[in-house]
Amino acid sequence: MKQNFRNFTIGYIILLGSLLGAGLYAGMVVAPTIFHSEIYLGKEILSQYQEGIIMSVNFYKLGIFVDFSILAIFIYEGYKYKMGERDNITLVATFLTISTGLLFAHYYIPDIVMMQHAGESMTQSQEFINTHKGSEINFKIFAVAIFILLIRNLQKALKNVQKTPSL
Repeated sequence: MKQNFRNFTIGYIILLGSLLGAGLYAGMVVAPTIFHSEIYLGKEILSQYQEGIIMSVNFYKLGIFVDFSILAIFIYEGYKYKMGERDNITLVATFLTISTGLLFAHYYIPDIVMMQHAGESMTQSQEFINTHKGSEINFKIFAVAIFILLIRNLQKALKNVQKTPSL
């Protein structure tokens, strides 16, 4: 493995791990903390609608990181595909990561924000509930696909390290 590509691979693996960690942290720590702020503040200061607006800002910022990561995934996996390093698991995981990442950042987040701007009553509608549930399912698929990409790239990188003569 050439040194530049090896360094890029290390950065890519770190990026995948960071993206997975950021997504899991947002969903498992930030969201429950924001939506149960009364536990930490001692009383209910924010309504669920206001908490939802704060959470949307967090997910919007996560969406920027997702977009950057999708570009890196497309370039890295595209290069590897072109160089003949192909396997079906990585191909499917790449497709799922890119498609669900784009859905998250460019469909679900803008749609949820638009409904929030329509007012609190809109966020209690069945349309909002369905969109929100869809975004949760989409993000879970996204996280699993990133995890698979991370594992597959670690396996390949470690296999290449074993083939490289020691210094």
